[in-house]
Amino acid sequence: MRGFDLDPRVPRSQYRRRRRYFVLMGTAVGLFAVAGFFVYRWSVPLAVAMCVVAALIPPLAAITGNRWEKDDKWWDEL
Repeated sequence: MRGFDLDPRVPRSQYRRRRRYFVLMGTAVGLFAVAGFFVYRWSVPLAVAMCVVAALIPPLAAITGNRWEKDDKWWDEL
């Protein structure tokens, strides 16, 4: 296993959805950090563009994290 036991009551796709969500949110935070600490020194418009892209990622992460996959049984969720 991965170092922990999977809960049999939790849909198996939840772990994939959670991983996708955290990867997207980590990307957004990384873009904000890189734009704010490094890129603004060379190009302010590029830093602003990076922040705009980073601001668009959280809604996509929420949609991706809550989307059911076709093998999920939505009617018997806990």
